[in-house]
Amino acid sequence: MPARTPASSRTAVSARSDLVADTALALLAERGMRGLTHRAVDETAGLPQGSTSNLARTRQALLELAVRRLADREAKVLALHEMPDPASGPHAMADALALAAHRALTDHKALTLARYELALEATRRPELRTFFDATGARFRDQLTALVTAMGSTDPDRHALSLIAWADGLMFSCVAGSFGARVPSLEEVRAGVRELLTGMLGA
Repeated sequence: MPARTPASSRTAVSARSDLVADTALALLAERGMRGLTHRAVDETAGLPQGSTSNLARTRQALLELAVRRLADREAKVLALHEMPDPASGPHAMADALALAAHRALTDHKALTLARYELALEATRRPELRTFFDATGARFRDQLTALVTAMGSTDPDRHALSLIAWADGLMFSCVAGSFGARVPSLEEVRAGVRELLTGMLGA
């Protein structure tokens, strides 16, 4: 039977992996896809040369590491597991969804920008597209379950509409023509309420 890796070693590897992935996401937001290299990650993170290559030998592996970390961090930002009981009605749900979207636009703007860099790269890399879509399915499935519980007559379409609205808002304000003005929480809340009310007829 092979020897087990000590828990302390696994923790150290996990911490190093998170550091590399977080640095990769920061570089994507700051420098774009061309600025993301193994050497740049090592230098920016203050790691010995070759550390990133030891964790992710290829560029594809480094991108997958970044996507995996992105999904974990965005899950905390969006916090769908903390959404109110669907029985509380569309206004309570709109308030919670608006708060999540506003966090992505303000405190976590760099993370949102990194996501768009990875999404665009995935259009050119089929192998990354598959990985990117699989990690994003967690949010889509949770949102579909929420609108189903709220009485949606077409949950898949309504989840798509909500995601498309949120993505459009975030892209416009992070990288598009509304980048100079971030909407207030109240404005985001009004938009989500209008959308949910139209969907659910409440």
